[in-house]
Amino acid sequence: MRIYQKLLSGNFSNEFDSIIDSQEKAFCKRLVLTALRKHQFLRSAINNYTSKSLPQKLSFSHLCIFLGATEILFFSTPEYAAVNSYVAFAKKDNKFSGGFVNAILRKICQNKDTIKQQQNIFFPKSFRQLLQKDYTKTQIDNIESACTQEPPLDITVKNNAEEWAKKLEGQLMPNGSIRLFSAGNIPDILGYEQGQWWVQDFSSSLAIQSLNNIKDKKVLELCAAPGGKTAQLTNEGAKVTSVEISPARIKTMQQNLQRLNFEPEKIICEDAIAFLQTDSSVYDIITIDAPCSATGTLRRHPEIVHTRTTKDIAQNQTIQKNMLETAASHVADGGTLLYSVCSLSKAEGEEQIRFFLKNHQNFKILPITFSKLSKKSQDELKILTTEEGFIRCLPYHFAQFGGIDGFFVAQLQKEIL
Repeated sequence: MRIYQKLLSGNFSNEFDSIIDSQEKAFCKRLVLTALRKHQFLRSAINNYTSKSLPQKLSFSHLCIFLGATEILFFSTPEYAAVNSYVAFAKKDNKFSGGFVNAILRKICQNKDTIKQQQNIFFPKSFRQLLQKDYTKTQIDNIESACTQEPPLDITVKNNAEEWAKKLEGQLMPNGSIRLFSAGNIPDILGYEQGQWWVQDFSSSLAIQSLNNIKDKKVLELCAAPGGKTAQLTNEGAKVTSVEISPARIKTMQQNLQRLNFEPEKIICEDAIAFLQTDSSVYDIITIDAPCSATGTLRRHPEIVHTRTTKDIAQNQTIQKNMLETAASHVADGGTLLYSVCSLSKAEGEEQIRFFLKNHQNFKILPITFSKLSKKSQDELKILTTEEGFIRCLPYHFAQFGGIDGFFVAQLQKEIL
């Protein structure tokens, strides 16, 4: 209950880690994320069985009803067990709440089949309005539909992707990522202990894959954690300096890289702009995985639809502009500036790059073609590239494989003087 309430209010602390038992932790995480993913749907359904409309800020008893309804409608928990459990929870908080929770959950049980036939709403009105600036109603509907589903797990392997896809009984994606639909506990998956692969969403992996030959190239990676792109760069033989502001995220990143037996040239704990302002080096490639609204990760973080605002996007835009501006002078002549965000907002993607190019005429767009991949893969990935030469992933792309995260990538080249 506490976790659900905090995520709804925008508190993203790692509450799940406070649950000791790993099986209980996995169940609680799936329960809460399902409830968040179905929150608007549940609000609409529950309102049909209450005398008053649900308030915007839910009480403890309301949260009991939401989580109880989630188990009844979307889990295999016996109805009587779900009802009794959440009535008991409610009574612990307030002895008078049990009857209210019991009455509503029993109505949910009685009308379960009818409720399941209702439209599966995910986006609150405020979030839908956030997307209307950039997308058509059909696109928004398709994004919403894709985000109501629990996402699979994507991994990137060091090599022999086809062989590992067979070993793991996974789906080989067009870019060589392997998609697992029932992964279970990640450390228990074959090859994890041996450092043969790392967890990395399909969309996120495209940024580094869009680069041409990077072996022995001097690369500066900004906002490097959790380290998926660092692993890609290192695996392809680049000389990587990784910069990340968060000590905790750096620790996790170092643990991941150690497991993979990868060692970048340097890992630096510092604010990216502060680092650039004191660094006198130039680099063949600078990658910026910029701070953003993260609206592209809705499938994995459904709480975002309840918390993100235009103010968040505007604040991120300022940081992104400063990072691009500061990084530009550190790109070697003929070098590459790679910019990416896991955002659906074009203000953080396409518009950000257009603004940068308007003020930096010594840079030009390098249209992304995935030249390192096979012709078949290039053809399959064309759906993700725009006329300008950017990557623009939307959650409903590759729906036949379970969809993808929203993502944007631009590759820019600095002119040789």
